[in-house]
Amino acid sequence: MADTPEATEEAPSKSSGGFMGIIILAVAALISALGTVYILTPSAQPVVTAAGECEPAMLTSTALKPLATEDQNYVELEEVLITIGSTPATRYLKMNVMIVTDKDGASKVKKAEPVLRDAFINYLRSVELQDFENPNFYSQMRDQLARRAELVVGGSVARGVLVTEFLLR
Repeated sequence: MADTPEATEEAPSKSSGGFMGIIILAVAALISALGTVYILTPSAQPVVTAAGECEPAMLTSTALKPLATEDQNYVELEEVLITIGSTPATRYLKMNVMIVTDKDGASKVKKAEPVLRDAFINYLRSVELQDFENPNFYSQMRDQLARRAELVVGGSVARGVLVTEFLLR
């Protein structure tokens, strides 16, 4: 019977040791998680301008140049409608595009519209369906369209591309 009291004394110490182990493990996990977040979080970098370093809080709306100016004209191209994907091509893209130019360049853009549409369609036909599903793709697409507009009518004429309608079905 002497063995029975010793066995009962050891059982509580094992359960309390297991409970303390869980607490120590939880604290260690919490500390390592916080440490990982602290180490992996990038520090805020100040915005560097031509005049030197500037804190982000010091930037005001007067430092930003407006996107739309009075000397800009917008030339709307005909609607682009193409099929997307391989056979059977059941999905299609409908898109309306405007070319940003100055008053003198509007006639050059209108004159070059068939070549612009051809350049845009050739690019859009090379895009895969999964690219359209990526939200980051749209800024790249606009840049590619603007680059093609610059190649067709010249960088001094085409100042950018605006996508006014975009429908993927």
